[in-house]
Amino acid sequence: MALTKRKALLLTLSSAAVAATLTAPAQAQGQGQAQAQAGAASAVPALSWKACADSPGAECADLSVPLDYRKPGGRHITVAVSRLRTDRPQARRGTLLVIAGGPGSSGRDKVAIVGAELREATRGAYDIVGLDPRGVGGSTRADCKLDDDDRDITHFRSYPGPDGDISANVARSRRIAESCAANGGELVGSFSTANEVRDIDRLREALGEKKLSAWGTSYGTYVGAVYAQKYPHRTDRWVLDSNGDPDPSRAERGWLANMSAAADDRFPDFAKWAADPSRDAKHRVAERPEDVRPAVLALASKLDRLPEQQNGKPLLTGNRLRAQLQQALYYDRSFEKLAATIVAARDAGDDAPPVTEPLIVPAADAPVTMAVLCNDVQWPRSIASYERAVAADRVRHPLTAGMPVNVTPCAFWKYAPADKPTRITPDGGPSNVLMVQNLRDPATPYRGALKMREAFGDRARMVAVDNGGHGAYLSATKSSATACADRAVSEFFVTGKRPDGDVLCR
Repeated sequence: MALTKRKALLLTLSSAAVAATLTAPAQAQGQGQAQAQAGAASAVPALSWKACADSPGAECADLSVPLDYRKPGGRHITVAVSRLRTDRPQARRGTLLVIAGGPGSSGRDKVAIVGAELREATRGAYDIVGLDPRGVGGSTRADCKLDDDDRDITHFRSYPGPDGDISANVARSRRIAESCAANGGELVGSFSTANEVRDIDRLREALGEKKLSAWGTSYGTYVGAVYAQKYPHRTDRWVLDSNGDPDPSRAERGWLANMSAAADDRFPDFAKWAADPSRDAKHRVAERPEDVRPAVLALASKLDRLPEQQNGKPLLTGNRLRAQLQQALYYDRSFEKLAATIVAARDAGDDAPPVTEPLIVPAADAPVTMAVLCNDVQWPRSIASYERAVAADRVRHPLTAGMPVNVTPCAFWKYAPADKPTRITPDGGPSNVLMVQNLRDPATPYRGALKMREAFGDRARMVAVDNGGHGAYLSATKSSATACADRAVSEFFVTGKRPDGDVLCR
């Protein structure tokens, strides 16, 4: 889960200075020209705002950024941004950046969806700004030329075979890595958390802001944490929502692995919903909550016997059911569709295998999601290590059946990490981070958030929320716990006041 951002101008200017001192006097004229080119490339361009075609009331612009910040005079690409201005100019105190998750999610899309609500919750104190990381949405994009089958979620996410065999995953991962190397070029090699952080700081300068406030969610919390570590005194009020473990030894691969136990944490919420006596027959999976899990596991095992297609139509296989379950656990509003799928498949019997619509990862999104994960850190190359991990994880966490620890294209990735992972520490920065975290998050579990909290030390406070689902602030799940968390975060954005210590919203 990782895209990189910004470390830009100081690095590029110092690089130019070092190059100048190493250049022979006889090359002084050429050196001067090179420095001039680097200076021109490093200069932050003005943003040319215009009305967004797909987001009424917002403005859009393109920001030019170096493809490689170590070569500021080289190729530039564009990063798309949007801005929803405050509707109360007299209350404005700065810019609040929305850092989307993923890797591969669009900040502009998030502003379009939740920007007005965020502006109201923060009482017009900010212009709300979203950024599409390089490779995402309106930014310069790459194409690994992957076919639909490789982008089927049960293949892209490396679900093992019914018996735990990963040989098909190994072959597919190798093919995807080779295709990205052949077709993605240096653009794919630039997708990383470090570059997203650099791009964010370049955006800050283009906006004319000395500091930014931010709301980072999911993978965006890691981007936000790295920015706060790299540029602590350029951060104003910093909110990290749905946090992962930032330990460099756990980044990327560890985030995926955490999804196994995270699904177990969250599943009881669905079980309670699906066994509620108020459900109709099409949605009630079992009579009691404790019977829902064995019912789902038994159904998935039965569906494992089905082929992926029959007569040209995709079937609901065991892995497609597992994938739908894992996705549905993110939001309560997805429970109804999941329960209906389970009941229909259970009642269909063996004579009428259920037809489904497979989830295909968009071709333009797939390179970013993979590349950030693979470019941020070096992944193990030993196939035997993945086989062992899958075998153990399937026993401990059968709901996800070994997928979170399985082999990925990163095991065969052709690009080497350009930056060392950043270690988050409690030193060297202001105490201006507020973390907010659901207790039963199916993607970024509470145990990972505790590691982020520990890493920041006294720089952070955490609001834990007795809720399930992914995303705590301005959540669609309405409860007294949600209201408590919303008040704490909004108050911090508006007044700068955080809780004196960590708190739990029940």
